[in-house]
Amino acid sequence: MKDLNKYIDQTILKPETTEKDILEFLDGVKKHKFCAAVINPCWVELVSKNLPNGIKVCSVVGFPLGASSTKNKTFATEDLITKGCDEIDMVMNIGRFKGKDYKYVSKEIKEVVKAAQGRIVKVIIETCLLTDDEKGAAANIVKQSGAKFVKTSTGFSKQGANIKDVKMLRQIVGPDFGVKASGDIRDYAFVMELINSGANRIGTSTGVKIMEELKRTAL
Repeated sequence: MKDLNKYIDQTILKPETTEKDILEFLDGVKKHKFCAAVINPCWVELVSKNLPNGIKVCSVVGFPLGASSTKNKTFATEDLITKGCDEIDMVMNIGRFKGKDYKYVSKEIKEVVKAAQGRIVKVIIETCLLTDDEKGAAANIVKQSGAKFVKTSTGFSKQGANIKDVKMLRQIVGPDFGVKASGDIRDYAFVMELINSGANRIGTSTGVKIMEELKRTAL
């Protein structure tokens, strides 16, 4: 697939990640010119200084549980923007959502969007913890709250992205809204299934491997 790299948010979010790991990770990001480099907040300044123009710096808010306070999430977002972040991947407050406190969830997303000062905000709804009806409700809240993407998973819960959920989310949010598939995406064939099902962004820690697979398929 042409321009597959522009679909990929290459991630490195393990807690044991070192500065050496980050710099090696950036070598792959720059080589393949991925859409974004996704890192934990403590690495944003380092990454923003070492990425060329055209590759976005993305970091996470309320990650991976989503249970931080709204004030904590908005402050974190403002801090990340100040340090050079181009995109924010926030985790929805899943407990509040499952308790049907939709007003709280919507207000929190709106506050983070405001704190992001026009940068793209993607909202992780952690699909593996939701029923199908809840996935639909969550996607609608995300769309109506000013974010630009609904995202399937953190990669730290029971299950990552699957085809059924991506198709459902695409159907709910329509053709012009962002759907990011993430979690347990490890090979080129699965990436193409997800894209063909409606994902227009892929979050994975194995983007380099996937691009190498693509290269082999083109030979």
